[in-house]
Amino acid sequence: MAKKTIDHAFTATSLTSSASDPTFAGALSFMRRRFTKDLTGADAVVWGIPFDAATSNRPGTRFGPQAIRRASAIFDNDPQYPFNRDLFAEMAVIDYGDCLLDYGNHHETPKAIEQQARTIIDSGAFMLTLGGDHFVTWPILKAHAAKHGPLALVQFDAHQDTWFDDNKRIDHGSFVARAARDGIIDPDRSIQIGIRTHAPEDFGIHMLHGHQLEDMSAGDIASTIISHTRGAPSYLTFDIDCLDPAFAPGTGTPVSGGPSSAKILSVLQRLHQLDIRGADVVEVSPPYDHADITAIAGATVAMYMLGLHAERRASASHG
Repeated sequence: MAKKTIDHAFTATSLTSSASDPTFAGALSFMRRRFTKDLTGADAVVWGIPFDAATSNRPGTRFGPQAIRRASAIFDNDPQYPFNRDLFAEMAVIDYGDCLLDYGNHHETPKAIEQQARTIIDSGAFMLTLGGDHFVTWPILKAHAAKHGPLALVQFDAHQDTWFDDNKRIDHGSFVARAARDGIIDPDRSIQIGIRTHAPEDFGIHMLHGHQLEDMSAGDIASTIISHTRGAPSYLTFDIDCLDPAFAPGTGTPVSGGPSSAKILSVLQRLHQLDIRGADVVEVSPPYDHADITAIAGATVAMYMLGLHAERRASASHG
């Protein structure tokens, strides 16, 4: 016990140190990373956006960041599977807490998210966002594009999110249309995985439908994503409703016929060649969850995103 600590999120002496908290106790930051607003020395930053006022069906994703953090406690000690490494041994990661929003002035929300995201991005750190509904990806994409230019969007989702938008709506189903029209993403290099709904427009974005995934191996899906983005700077967004409701019941707009968590995690594991500049996990809605099934899936996807970034950093340092 002499070398162990509790509440690692507050007591950590190094940004690259492992935690020793029991999985059932301690302060619940994402994977026990230090809670801090100090971006100094951070290679990657995790933050939450507790916002669900853009939801078209069942609300509750404002509680998503809390649930994902709680579920992430199971990953905080052993080498993280399947990366077979302590992700934090050489990669300094902090939990930046949540985005500050005024719940009574939703028209100010996009600007508030974008400004706070830019602070993180301008520090040079990789930013991983925990949503929140999928509207939050719109201002985040703007913040990334301001630094990196138009991005290839890699979107895991049951929905295209390309519905009409007058550039004023606060709507989680139209951010892709807005990003395509405004040149924030490059539709020709963007791809949507798991789609099983119809929208009036597709903006030329390539789609892998839910039924197609059933006939493809995880390796084939990953190869399609990598070849379609063609090495472009990419943004990875993961709507948890990409997964079949059997694996993610806690979400606002569940759609049957989706892939299993095992298959999609196997796809994510193979995306280390992507030039991922930022990522998010959205639409986890705890009020509709059971036994933290959806929160665990969301936390696992988020951990894989950090794992991919750790692998890319390791490859760059050796190559």
